[in-house]
Amino acid sequence: MADVVIDAMVAEAVRSAGPEFAGDLQSLSWSSMAVGGIFGSLLGGYALSNLPINVIYIIFSALPLFQLVSCIFVEESPKEFENMVDNIVHDRADDQSIDTAFAGKGSGESFKYEGTRRRKGAHKKNKRRSFAKRYDAHENHNKSISSRPYLSLKSAFFSLCTAFKQPAILRPMAWFFISNAAIPNISTVMFYYQTEVLHLEASFLGTARVIGWFSLMLGTYIYNRYLKHKKLRNILMFAHVGLAIITVLDILLVSQLHIQYGIADKYMVLWGSALADAINQFKMMPFLILSGQLCPPGIEGTLFALFMSINNLSNTLGSFLGAALTSALNISSVQFDNLALGLGVQLIGTLLPIGFLFLIPREVTGLAP
Repeated sequence: MADVVIDAMVAEAVRSAGPEFAGDLQSLSWSSMAVGGIFGSLLGGYALSNLPINVIYIIFSALPLFQLVSCIFVEESPKEFENMVDNIVHDRADDQSIDTAFAGKGSGESFKYEGTRRRKGAHKKNKRRSFAKRYDAHENHNKSISSRPYLSLKSAFFSLCTAFKQPAILRPMAWFFISNAAIPNISTVMFYYQTEVLHLEASFLGTARVIGWFSLMLGTYIYNRYLKHKKLRNILMFAHVGLAIITVLDILLVSQLHIQYGIADKYMVLWGSALADAINQFKMMPFLILSGQLCPPGIEGTLFALFMSINNLSNTLGSFLGAALTSALNISSVQFDNLALGLGVQLIGTLLPIGFLFLIPREVTGLAP
């Protein structure tokens, strides 16, 4: 949820600052997250080696509590939607005033020559009408306040449907879904292989995670500096070719062919993890930037929540596909005979989304549609 809010705030800032700053703001957001990830990984590695498990849980539960308390001091008011509802109420009140005025005008012309006695009666009727008009306006305002959640939900739903129907959003989202769901995720098996067969220590895996955060920052910088003006099709094609090369490195690691060239297991794991985090940024950044630019005002959080839901759903399907693959090949946490074959199937799945790049509009770049 926090990521969705951050992306929505970045989209609003891009709208006010200008589309040319879209890549810069997203880069700042991801770089800040990477810095936090580096400190978190270092803190986690130190705590795992020097503190008991109950103290670790207490410390790491206090950090989200501090974040929750800090959110209390954030001032926020949905002014735009309140003004929209108030305008609707005022328009209705004005319409009622016009109708009342025309009705009063017709009554005045009908009884223009009826004398002072009728004038006094008409004056009393106008007072009652004025009071009734103010009462109706007050009631309509109270009804509008009670119906604001419904109006907000209805408006966000229709705006989201309108935005999602745009080919510049729908087709890249469809490709992004396919690119994650088509790749069998067997990372859990690889983790067991690294710890049970290669006997890599937890401290080293934490170091690899720190290197991964650094590579995420590097990937964000490379994209913002050199790739954001390139065609999106080319960016995504080279990204998946890079992910395929990393899968080949995993195949070499499992088959132990790298030993013939004097390369240690740790370096294979380290550089594979680092390159994967950097290349994945080349996939994520364009979709965040394009979604922020094409999103209608007022539903930034809703659109990014939908985007992250699609991302999570595709990753879940990829995990199910990986579980089915490992079950079919009889791969488990203690059985790794067919792991290289499973990685070969993963390699084919990594290259498969390249064939669906026709879903990406031809002239769309990594910065602007």
